[in-house]
Amino acid sequence: MDRLEAGLSALERSDATIGEALKGRRETVLTQLASYIQEIEFFNGAYGLVGAHTREELVIRHILDSLAPLGIIRRLIEETPSPTLADLGSGAGLPGIPLAIALPDIQITLIERMGKRAGFLRNTLAILGLKNAGLEEGETEKAAPGRFGLVTSRAYRPLTDSVLKTMLRLLAGGGIITAYKGKREKIEEEESAAGQQPWEIFPCPVPFLDEERHFVVIRDKRI
Repeated sequence: MDRLEAGLSALERSDATIGEALKGRRETVLTQLASYIQEIEFFNGAYGLVGAHTREELVIRHILDSLAPLGIIRRLIEETPSPTLADLGSGAGLPGIPLAIALPDIQITLIERMGKRAGFLRNTLAILGLKNAGLEEGETEKAAPGRFGLVTSRAYRPLTDSVLKTMLRLLAGGGIITAYKGKREKIEEEESAAGQQPWEIFPCPVPFLDEERHFVVIRDKRI
């Protein structure tokens, strides 16, 4: 787990808010993340949870990638009406489970429609004992509306107008839509196609990953 510990240290150095969030909890966070990684590795072959051939790839491309915007999320959630977050199309629990481990004061809901993956999530949440995370099995479009301060997605769907409206309906008033994305050029193409208000696009480098990563923020102005 050297890559995980080194990557977490790099994220703490890159953003003071991450250091504050993990202060006094670093060993607990590392232990829980290690347990989570073991669960993914055990079930990945049967459930096809993530595209990773080695533990190092899993740590970098999925765990550290999920935690890279931790400081941004921590600051954004303080602007919202409720310290609640929904992870849409959660799949293997990414980014929701790493975020729940790192931010125990935020209530996180994993929304996943696929039965096998929902079963994996239910079992993993029980093993990790995360009191601030829960699962809703079903389609995002059918989830009860108006409940979350922030919604996020990673490896989900392009941010089309219809997807943004689906995300928006889940927000409490004044909430914020966010998304994990790659190349800025592709993000700007999505933004232009959606034809809505300007998006905030933050560079979000991942330790040990030589690829472009960004974090998109869209504030609730009733899209």
